[in-house]
Amino acid sequence: MNSRSPNNPAPNPRRPSLPERAISRRLSALSTRSNGAATGTTQHELTEELAEIKRYEDFTTIDWVQDAAQEQLRRRARRRQNAGVFESKGSLGWRRRLEDTYDAGQAWIVVTLVGAAIGLNAGFLNIITEWLSDIKLGYCTTAFYLNENFCCWGDEKGCPEWHRWSSFWLLNYVLYFVFSTIFALTSASLVKAFAPYAAGSGISEIKCIIAGFVMKGFLGFWTLLIKSICLPLAIASGLSVGKEGPSVHYAVCTGNVISRFFGKYKRNASKTREIMSACAAAGVAVAFGSPIGGVLFSLEEMSSYFPLKTMWRSYFCALVATAVLAAMNPFWTGQLVMFEVRYDRSWHFFEIIFFIFIGIFGGLYGAFVIKWNLRAQAFRKKYLTKYAVLEATLLAAGTAILCFPNMFLRIDMTESMELLFLECEAGRDYDGLCEAKNRWSTALSLAFATVMRTFLVIISYGCKVPAGIFVPSMAVGASFGRMVGILVQALHEAFPHAKFFAACQPDVACITPGTYAFLGAAASLSGIMHITVSVVVIMFELTGALTYILPTMIVVGVTKAVSDRFGKGGIADRMIWFNGFPFLDNKEDHTFGVPVSQVMTSEVTSLPSTGLTLKRVEQLLAQSKYQGFPVVEDRSSKILIGYIGRTELRYAIDRSRKEGFISANAKCFFKQPPSTVIQTPSVASPPVTFDAIEDASGQQSVDFSRFIDPTPLSVHPRLPLETVMELFKKMGPRVIVVEYRGRLAGLVTVKDCLKYQFKVESQEASTHDPSLELRQEKLWSLINRAADWVADKILSVSGGRIKLGGERGAGFVPLGMRDPRDQLSPIVVSSRHDILEGTEDIDTGVELQARA
Repeated sequence: MNSRSPNNPAPNPRRPSLPERAISRRLSALSTRSNGAATGTTQHELTEELAEIKRYEDFTTIDWVQDAAQEQLRRRARRRQNAGVFESKGSLGWRRRLEDTYDAGQAWIVVTLVGAAIGLNAGFLNIITEWLSDIKLGYCTTAFYLNENFCCWGDEKGCPEWHRWSSFWLLNYVLYFVFSTIFALTSASLVKAFAPYAAGSGISEIKCIIAGFVMKGFLGFWTLLIKSICLPLAIASGLSVGKEGPSVHYAVCTGNVISRFFGKYKRNASKTREIMSACAAAGVAVAFGSPIGGVLFSLEEMSSYFPLKTMWRSYFCALVATAVLAAMNPFWTGQLVMFEVRYDRSWHFFEIIFFIFIGIFGGLYGAFVIKWNLRAQAFRKKYLTKYAVLEATLLAAGTAILCFPNMFLRIDMTESMELLFLECEAGRDYDGLCEAKNRWSTALSLAFATVMRTFLVIISYGCKVPAGIFVPSMAVGASFGRMVGILVQALHEAFPHAKFFAACQPDVACITPGTYAFLGAAASLSGIMHITVSVVVIMFELTGALTYILPTMIVVGVTKAVSDRFGKGGIADRMIWFNGFPFLDNKEDHTFGVPVSQVMTSEVTSLPSTGLTLKRVEQLLAQSKYQGFPVVEDRSSKILIGYIGRTELRYAIDRSRKEGFISANAKCFFKQPPSTVIQTPSVASPPVTFDAIEDASGQQSVDFSRFIDPTPLSVHPRLPLETVMELFKKMGPRVIVVEYRGRLAGLVTVKDCLKYQFKVESQEASTHDPSLELRQEKLWSLINRAADWVADKILSVSGGRIKLGGERGAGFVPLGMRDPRDQLSPIVVSSRHDILEGTEDIDTGVELQARA
């Protein structure tokens, strides 16, 4: 890697002013060249110019190198300005100290406000979700707004104040079905109408946004509002979706919205990235009641850049959020989450065999669900995009029909886990869960719940409602683990004197099935997300039992080993691949053994430093979608001078046209021209009369030299590809120039690296199933026939008054109701537009809200 240094002209004997020093080179490259600056540009114009040129575009990647350089320049300019204003008069020195203190404390102010807002939001969502979930089963006669726990406070087995809707089982079944369908219909309709980005979990997209990918509107106010409203509805509908992933999304949205009101974060993406990492930690903290686990989750799963100060701010944000949630006490029990539990008994070493079995299940569960959920997502994107609301409604209706007869599927998943985690000796029971006579029927019911919940998770995760996968996966693991615990308990009671159970004390319960459920939940969560340390800490904070740290570590370790046998990366990483986001995972290590010259783009559209007309430059911008252009001495020698971004070039042209009459044949200079009679975008040109336009049009020229980056990140063609990928991961440039002995050889982007990586992986293990599309077509044909049959029956029964149906297929989705992610496609080698890098022409039809 090397860095090119420009040849600076002789220094100006006059000390340049602040405006000249701040804007005397290309604004996004931020060099310190001081010559050529305009003396007539006001500070207001400079600020406006900086704000204009630093406007991030949708579906592009942020160049963290240039962003950091700009922040350093702003900091130096602010110091110099303060030195001139506040220190020139001794009486104003305290004002500068006060401003410096405020500037230094902005981060803590933002983190405190964001943490408090996240805690408040989480508390209200918990209360609303519990009420909506219980209203499907009955109501409180003393106060309709109370859920069952609050209505029957202190009574473990129910109370006369809580009434079922009817004494008839079938009528309760119908009402349960109706409520579930209405909740899902409302949630999906609101998402589609107001904020398509509110659908799904959001963890995959936030990982890419923190890494530098821009998705305007994904963290906007409307997304926050609709996500907060629709999340309780989606969970209460009974869909096999959770709130933990969406909790991260609305937490990051909260941080993004609040940080906009502070100038330090409004235009600085690197500072905003720190707040996003802290918010992700707070989102997990309030979801699980685990502040330390939230920080570790942000470190392990979310953040590609996590310095020490970010960790400390993440901890503080999670602390404030959990403190506010604890102060609200949404469950009136002092617990932060419903399934928080305490164990007072230890475990035995012979149980490690069963713990390993649970860990193997967690790894197999994760691999199975990831594989089939991606296939379900592909089918959904291809055929069901037009029917997003109908799909979510039918899923909720089908889930209600299948789940109501089973006692573990009927209730909310968090309530189910609370029951499965409990020790039987604590005096708690639920439909004979702890009774020995019901042991085998309970085990069969848990086995059915495990299989059915797994199937529902596969088809439900990804539908167009706020949907997470943490709690559904934990519920699957909890039901499986409780089943294993019941079977082990039965085995011990059948052979109490066997040597295998010699460690058990005679008159003390030896096996605690609730701990098996607890470990099963940890295994499933680790298997679906491929995370380890944060899962152990989260489960420890849920139980508060140091005794079970070792079993949890064993289970999670086995799960990780099994999961890695079936592929790298959890469901969030696979969704990044599925949507084609340009993201290099810093957790992966590759050994390709090839130089970057085999991956780079050799046919590069470059700009000569002199000779191009303004008309030709505009043609290049109109005909190409490239995000930037290398600048060379001339196209024959290809001696590299610098790099200019598309945004900067477009802005420079627009500004030059705004400031004066520029001929279409004006000569463009991308290096300092020899002549001093030149038009620059930041210097107002002398007045030109209409009589002199014809004479002046052939003589004008425009200087773009200050807008190029004279020191682009450049590497040698023989540099190993692995090193280049590390540069992208650690430094975050948008593009790396490849040069050989000062001559341009090519360009390499994250997209090029991902293309090659996927090509190698596909050659090593081919995963393409040629019959998959045929099976999808058959399934869609079957769905069409079923829909036609239902429509005909309804038409017949209603006597022709109710007519359902219409043309099915890939239809047009109205503007403003499309999810931009539906336009994206998985990474495949054969396609030219698989990985987004801002060069694709995607008409999403959605008015996206700018982040900055």
